[in-house]
Amino acid sequence: FAELHAAVPGLPLASSRVLPGIVLRRDFAAYCPTDGELRALLVTEPLRPALTAPGVEFVVDSEGQYQASLGWITKRTEALMKHLQSNNVKLLLSSAKQEEVVIYYAKLHGVSVVECLSSEEMALISEITGVSPYAPFGDNMDREITETAVVTFCQPLLLVSKRCVHIGLASVCAFQPHCLILCGPVDGVNEQHAAALQEAFTMLQQLFKTVDQ
Repeated sequence: FAELHAAVPGLPLASSRVLPGIVLRRDFAAYCPTDGELRALLVTEPLRPALTAPGVEFVVDSEGQYQASLGWITKRTEALMKHLQSNNVKLLLSSAKQEEVVIYYAKLHGVSVVECLSSEEMALISEITGVSPYAPFGDNMDREITETAVVTFCQPLLLVSKRCVHIGLASVCAFQPHCLILCGPVDGVNEQHAAALQEAFTMLQQLFKTVDQ
């Protein structure tokens, strides 16, 4: 329930509504408008490649070596974004904070980015879509990306002064996600209404639970 409702103080209760899909309470790190259905990729790690494996010391002997290393990172990042573009990936949903070089090449290749998603949000998206996070640098860069989720729409959403991300996900199960936008004059009222609704949903779950004979 926590990931499927958003409380908006400062508006009358009558402004409350139910929206299809889910609302992620953060802004796009990169937004590239696109029409119609698109493919999304879930990632849990920074996409800027590391120069060494964890626990391995990397020694730079000169400024030239350092600049060459930065150049390799930049080319590797650009190659990954081109690979995503060639596989029709238009949206990155990331639990990790991505670096500026990733955001730059994402914008350049028409890939929107939403970062710093919570583990609960990532788990919900995985459950709805049946897709697991993608680990790009351990894989062959040339292989087709199959771990993509179908997104029916992807757009900014303004809730009073807070910019959010509103996406529709093609579900692989009977659950069709919708998000409750719960409005009220102050936070305390919203919290009371949210708690009452959560209790009501819990009661309905218990009421309609299959009884084993």
